[in-house]
Amino acid sequence: MSTNGTAETALVVPVPAATSAVAPWRERLDRTAVHGVPAHITVLYPFVPPPELCPDDVARLAEMFAATPPFDFALDRVGWFGDHVVYLAPEPSAPFLALTRCVMDAFPGYQPYGGVYTELTPHLTLGAGPIDDLQQAAQAVQSSLPIRARAGDVWLMAGTTAPAGRWRVRARFPLGGGQLGGGQFGDGRLA
Repeated sequence: MSTNGTAETALVVPVPAATSAVAPWRERLDRTAVHGVPAHITVLYPFVPPPELCPDDVARLAEMFAATPPFDFALDRVGWFGDHVVYLAPEPSAPFLALTRCVMDAFPGYQPYGGVYTELTPHLTLGAGPIDDLQQAAQAVQSSLPIRARAGDVWLMAGTTAPAGRWRVRARFPLGGGQLGGGQFGDGRLA
């Protein structure tokens, strides 16, 4: 997520079931955690910039996510991107990939991580940084696995990771329909 102060948006599946196991490590090793981003699996980042996001976009997201039933998954193993990022991998990963592809089809101008990576790997980031710290985090969290969770909604978050920046939930989209939760789009501003 951006460190230059520019407001951005992201679509994420929150994973509160992982919070107790990962929070101490994320607070140290994942800069997004200190800016208000909870333990999550990213559906799409970056997404439509806040000034360009409109109520019709939010309505389209609500409709898409309502058509996807909630699903259970487990964070069952530790994974690595090189030796500089450690994460927890969900099983099954296919429903997360389907969510991402659905959003990409509806909003073709937005690619995961700006199109930098060719392979999509659903994951919950533990952190990035010195290898010794990451190995310590991986070993500590390993004993908590598997973490069983349910993907019940997708959050639209907006914010920045610049110093003193915060990310906030701007809309909640329940999978399979139902009532939207708090933080809904409505004030015309996202950041």
